[in-house]
Amino acid sequence: MKMETKSAAAGPSSGAAGDAKRWWILAVICTAYLMVGVDLTVVNLALPSAQEALDFTDTDRQWIVTAYALPFGSLLLFCGRLSDLIGRKQTFIIGLSGFALASAVGGAATNFEVLVTARAGQGVFAAMLAPAALALLATTFTDPQEKGKAFGIFSAVAASGTGLGLILGGALTSTLNWRWCLYINLLFAGVALVGSLLLLKAQPKTGARMDIPGVLLASAGMFCVVYGFSNAADDSWSTPKTWGVLALGAVLLIVFAIWQTRATSPLLPPRVVLDRNRGGAYLATLFVGTGIFGIMLFLVYFMQNDLGYSAVTSGFALLPMIVFTGVGANVSAIKLMPKHGPRPLVTLGLLANAVGMAWLTGIDLDSGYLTHLLGPTSLVGIGMGLIYGAALRTGTAGIAPQDAGIASAMVNTGQQLGGATGAALLNTIAATAAADWLTGHAQGKPSAEQLHLAAIDGYTTVFWWCTAIFVAGAVLCGLLLRRGPLPAPAGAPAPAPAKQTASAESA
Repeated sequence: MKMETKSAAAGPSSGAAGDAKRWWILAVICTAYLMVGVDLTVVNLALPSAQEALDFTDTDRQWIVTAYALPFGSLLLFCGRLSDLIGRKQTFIIGLSGFALASAVGGAATNFEVLVTARAGQGVFAAMLAPAALALLATTFTDPQEKGKAFGIFSAVAASGTGLGLILGGALTSTLNWRWCLYINLLFAGVALVGSLLLLKAQPKTGARMDIPGVLLASAGMFCVVYGFSNAADDSWSTPKTWGVLALGAVLLIVFAIWQTRATSPLLPPRVVLDRNRGGAYLATLFVGTGIFGIMLFLVYFMQNDLGYSAVTSGFALLPMIVFTGVGANVSAIKLMPKHGPRPLVTLGLLANAVGMAWLTGIDLDSGYLTHLLGPTSLVGIGMGLIYGAALRTGTAGIAPQDAGIASAMVNTGQQLGGATGAALLNTIAATAAADWLTGHAQGKPSAEQLHLAAIDGYTTVFWWCTAIFVAGAVLCGLLLRRGPLPAPAGAPAPAPAKQTASAESA
């Protein structure tokens, strides 16, 4: 702190040098987080090719996705607290190294067992990497103006990762082979690892302690919830393996919540989630994670199976959405958050998503990209940018240093739970709607056109449900989030005079 103060007083050049280092650290953090976001979808487009190469069944195929989601979702809280305990730099580097190693093993897999084990390893190290990255961002940038810019850039990366995964997955599978959907992580991890070793400094101990009973309850409960929803997506809601595991997960999480009010050093201190703004931010990421599968899953199905787009074309069709997400996230975090706070941004973002999903219900077999897809996907991109630009910063706002890791983990937990819920719920809705359409319209064996129409009816039903999910999220988050800008942190420096600010930005 003394060195920074002295450097700032020395003149513009010294300040610029300090700023430059912080922005390089941001680039390292964003590279690592982009890798985690991309990996949520990049392998999906490679599954048919991987299945053919390694000769595994359709039933086994779901485990390539589930093996990543299970450890990722169930270990986030533990790994978030671990980063507070042993240090964020150490957790970040371990997560990067382990993710790269697991990706290399998966890319070189010669059978299904090796591939699914590698995917599970990726999930474990992603659970370490994601909260550590967000916690590093929250603690690296302390100046309010710089923090807004940093979170704007980071939010654009976080919100765009899954869409970029679709583009990369299609391009790599088509031009090289499915193994490069895993090998590509070595490039991301290598750049981020070198940068982290050169730029990141060990942070002081925060005094955090590990709540072992809380870890066991939270990890087991999250595992059951993610597994139950993942099983429902490919099986049935009525099987004991689905509802029984979900019920057990709910019981474990309730016991976990009760334990957190009594534990001496709770894994998830109630003060973290009971703050209205932070609670609203975590809820927003849950709704986004649930509803966005309407775009990332079913719209891609529609483009490839019904409109005949290739994997590469369908990925690039979502590029405008990614661009608008980046623009929306930067405008939200830098320009709008300091003036208006998270409440109007999250609410408007969720409503924009709702309008975009309702707009998509007009698709049919003759839909054109410019007339039916470009407008709604661009609107959803703007909405996503507004939400992420506000929610990611709000989810870690006002947090003590010893809670930065666990607060960051909560942001990612909302996304993971929402993704598992959305995949299971929306898959069931789409399959039921398509089957009902065929029952009412097909006489005997359905024709190819009828199968397409049934699938489209399933998609549009899903889009209406996504509309309802986003509207519900807008209402609940709008009621929970406080009005006005986020409170200034205790001891925050006063805003610089206009001339000084202009000089610093120029430098």
